[in-house]
Amino acid sequence: MIQNIAIVSLSSGTIGEDFVKHEVDIGIKRLTDLGITVHFMPHALKGIEYVKNHPAERAADLLQALKDPDMDMILCAIGGDDTYRLLPYLFEHHELADAVSNKVFLGFSDTTINHFMFHKVGMKTFYGQSFLADICELDKDMLPYTKQYFEELIRNGTIKEVSPSDIWYEARTDFGIDQVGTPLKAHSDHGFELLQGNPVFSGEILGGCIDSIYDFFNGDRYGDMPLLCQKYRLFPEIEDWEGKILLLESSEEKMSPQKYRKAVVALKETGIFDVISGVLIGKPMDETYAQEYKQILVDVIDHPSLPIVCNVNIGHAQPRCIIPFGVEATVDIEHQVIRFAN
Repeated sequence: MIQNIAIVSLSSGTIGEDFVKHEVDIGIKRLTDLGITVHFMPHALKGIEYVKNHPAERAADLLQALKDPDMDMILCAIGGDDTYRLLPYLFEHHELADAVSNKVFLGFSDTTINHFMFHKVGMKTFYGQSFLADICELDKDMLPYTKQYFEELIRNGTIKEVSPSDIWYEARTDFGIDQVGTPLKAHSDHGFELLQGNPVFSGEILGGCIDSIYDFFNGDRYGDMPLLCQKYRLFPEIEDWEGKILLLESSEEKMSPQKYRKAVVALKETGIFDVISGVLIGKPMDETYAQEYKQILVDVIDHPSLPIVCNVNIGHAQPRCIIPFGVEATVDIEHQVIRFAN
């Protein structure tokens, strides 16, 4: 049972702003009600500008949380777009490698980059939820499907299996205090969808937000990001991808089909689709471009026997499951389940 959670702001410092205080208070109460003691790391609540301007302090918070024997879990506050700037402070002198410990690490979105950092130093992590986006949900409680997986992780320190949600929710556009207790608009969902290939396949899962992964190779957002990622060899070598399952989900920016195609092409150029055992695609927010993305995946990957599974409840669309990285997973679309060996 997880009892102490360290909350870190590794990307954006949003949770330190007054305009989200009502959300943060909701999240603290929910965690406390679960019997969890919440520890905000020293710089996590410093606000957007401070956190943006102090990547070294963000890295220091992460290292401190990893080294603290009292912390059972590290929970990311939210995503953002520049956690790659932590690279020099975590890898120049093996800082992250020297700090890794047997703790639960949970986050998604820009935190994709942190998951790749941990993969590089051999630490297993969990992808799919964050403090502000999930624990602090403005409805009367966490979304039931989301809560189910979070509570399993808190109880057991692991996830046994993932099944699809029977509903999905439209994204909230107003997070004001007057929205407290207001439910999200729900729609029925249709489960995991096999786009092509064998309905059963296995491998360790690795990946995350395609927007962040594209930034490994494309400097349009930050010109120095591809350079830093290359310097620290953050994207795994092709040998490391052999037999793995690639997870891709898209952000709230709702990447245009043209950009999505470029992102998939950038991945194809690494040779990854020749060696992995399958692809998992997270449900896009509000189902925007869902059909266009599917066609692009089939066209660009151009590997008809490679399994591609879409409409997984992971990433930016709500509700969200949690997927373990670094453990053997078996995807079984006939039985609509993804099982994990723990």
